[in-house]
Amino acid sequence: MAGSLIAGFTPNVGILILSRVVQGVGAGGMTALALIVMAAMIPPRELGKYSGMFGAVFGVATIAGPLIGGVLVDTSWLGWRWTFLIGVPFTLAAILLLQRTLHLPRQPRKEVSIDWLGALLITAGVSDLLIWSTLAGTHFAWASVQTAVFVAGGLILLGLAVWVESRAKEPIIPLSIFRNRTVTLTIVASVLVGVAMFGGTVFLSQYFQFSLGKSPTVAGLMSLPMIFGLLVSSTVAGQLITKYGKWKAYLVWGSIIMVVGMLLLSRISADTSVLMVSVFMVVLGVGVGMLMQNLVLAAQNDVPAAELGAATSSLTFFRSMGGAIGVSALGAVLANRVTTLLFTERFPQAAAGGGTTEVPDVRSLPPQIQAIIADVYGQATAELFLVGAPIAALAVIAVLFIKEKPLHTLSGDERAAREREAAGVALH
Repeated sequence: MAGSLIAGFTPNVGILILSRVVQGVGAGGMTALALIVMAAMIPPRELGKYSGMFGAVFGVATIAGPLIGGVLVDTSWLGWRWTFLIGVPFTLAAILLLQRTLHLPRQPRKEVSIDWLGALLITAGVSDLLIWSTLAGTHFAWASVQTAVFVAGGLILLGLAVWVESRAKEPIIPLSIFRNRTVTLTIVASVLVGVAMFGGTVFLSQYFQFSLGKSPTVAGLMSLPMIFGLLVSSTVAGQLITKYGKWKAYLVWGSIIMVVGMLLLSRISADTSVLMVSVFMVVLGVGVGMLMQNLVLAAQNDVPAAELGAATSSLTFFRSMGGAIGVSALGAVLANRVTTLLFTERFPQAAAGGGTTEVPDVRSLPPQIQAIIADVYGQATAELFLVGAPIAALAVIAVLFIKEKPLHTLSGDERAAREREAAGVALH
């Protein structure tokens, strides 16, 4: 809430960037804690339906962002600042609701050691690679000295992070959790789901505006089919998992359907009907909805209660990182293809004359130029999903190797109590 207030009243871009850091600190903690609290209260055997609801809400909120943002930006007496301020009353209401209704058992306080160095190295390494993937192909060539410096720097930083994490008293990401095959595979799949979900929604919004000529508000409304597919599949899959106790089939079919959705969206163009695009989006939403939250359920079911927090927070971190990678890397691919198609193939004289490669406000251009830009963005967006499809296909391979295990009938707190009791017996 503090980050949103800072962003809403920011006087300049520097403070706006700072506000996003504050938002990230809060949102990262809340996203992980919500899942950890549910796992502590509810047995995995019953958690499916609740995870389905959470996944539906999380997915809908993520995809609905462009919809609400478009309406606010298009409303002259509100503007972009309200894309941040609108969340403040809802956050305040959530705080009050939690204070009144959430009563968790008291836990004994203990001293903690925050791994600041590990956090810094992980953030620096990931940021380095994201900056490289954003700049490569536009500011310098993919195969260049700059690329070598960025990639080498990122890998060195991440290598140092692994070394620090292996020696930290309480690491940000405990390396021990990767000894669990289920956790490792669900983390891999979560990264790939993040790429598909976040990357897909961001660039579809641009496609609606540039290729189909829609306003930001209408572009936001056109994301509703994906919201519908995700909401229904996440909720229904969760209910069925709770009823029958089986979960792997939903991971496998969800990942397959996600790939199919990406492949269908790789066929769009400026001439594709809104109905067809909507059908393709429903397919992608169904796949992501079946897969996203059930990956967390699979991991939580397969770790000791003492590791629930570490496993859950690692999953949410890597899913968010996958989203950042998707937006950054796929955005670089899109920008490169638009530049190539527009200025190398359509207007080579503009590139030769040293003109800018930035696309101006499309609505201010002559109709024939608008048609060319619409065609270019349609083709580039389709190629973007074609690039993303094999990345999403790796999620199919990852979930196929996950071993299905019966869901626990005890909550996280009950399992933790038994584990402490067993440890005490072992010591005596």
